[in-house]
Amino acid sequence: MPVFLTIETTCDETAAALVTDQLEVLASVVASQDKLHQQYGGVVPEIASRAHVERILPVIHETVQRAGISLADIDAVAVAYTPGLAGSLLVGVTAAKTLALALGKPLIGINHLQAHIYACRMAAGRDVFPCVGLVISGGHTCLYRCRDPLDFELLGTTIDDAAGEAFDKVAVMLGLPYPGGPSIQKAAEKGDPHKYAFPRALLDDPNTLDFSFSGLKTAVRYAITGPGRHDPSQVKLSDQEVADLAASFQEAVVDCLVGKSFRALEITGFHRLCVGGGVAANKRLRTRLEEEAARRNVDLVIAPLKLCTDNAVMGAIAVEKWKAGVFDDLYLDAEPGVVRRSSALIHG
Repeated sequence: MPVFLTIETTCDETAAALVTDQLEVLASVVASQDKLHQQYGGVVPEIASRAHVERILPVIHETVQRAGISLADIDAVAVAYTPGLAGSLLVGVTAAKTLALALGKPLIGINHLQAHIYACRMAAGRDVFPCVGLVISGGHTCLYRCRDPLDFELLGTTIDDAAGEAFDKVAVMLGLPYPGGPSIQKAAEKGDPHKYAFPRALLDDPNTLDFSFSGLKTAVRYAITGPGRHDPSQVKLSDQEVADLAASFQEAVVDCLVGKSFRALEITGFHRLCVGGGVAANKRLRTRLEEEAARRNVDLVIAPLKLCTDNAVMGAIAVEKWKAGVFDDLYLDAEPGVVRRSSALIHG
């Protein structure tokens, strides 16, 4: 039974997993860097890459030990090489290429965003393709037409801040700790989601599936300080004001994500929505998606919480490339890159 070592270092989690060609997870290890970045209110790329250098070999070693096998027993090495932070990606790619060369094993490059959708396949235990895929994380907010595990067409993406990035920045404004997603979710539980009429940019535009959260972030700032004033941290907010701002902000983000996702289903004609990425852990989002999916009779698959944040289990998408005979050579390089769409945006 072929065994795959998968490596993930695209941002601030150092992760490795061992999976079989039957998608059985033999072991999975994730080393988080949350505490390293808390004081900055967001991920510092240089700190992230240095932490990966320190942790990559111990994480791989622990993964192999937990699986009860040796490196010699693996049949291929897979690594997320795009998109992500340049320094972080380089650590994972270098480790994967070194292992592939030393062990004489095939190398498989993985697209990190496609792997987030494949986390839904891993969780469901069944085929989930074709589907519309929604990836929502700290760095990306994307909608895909997923015809099969290796055929992804970008339908829409953020034109400015990603949803997770907006959560982190608004959390700083509200004096809430990093990471912003869980902090805002907790604060919002006691707030009024309709207290502030924040904008839902592009939500009602029938000609695009793109997202925009920068204006929403600015609207929160003005709600705190008033137009033309400066640092939100200088404004003393009551606990209830923080809760109301958090709830109203969260509701605006959720409205945009849910609205665009089901619009994508209408356009593609698909009847399944798969959702992955760190922001997919948000309780309010999951509830709204479930309600809308039930109303429309849509098959909804959301990655479980442990597979929402970055992990290497979702790197099992490498199994699909293995079966298709798609491999990489040692010229594989990190591609921090940008998310690019095909020529067909909505139509076709």
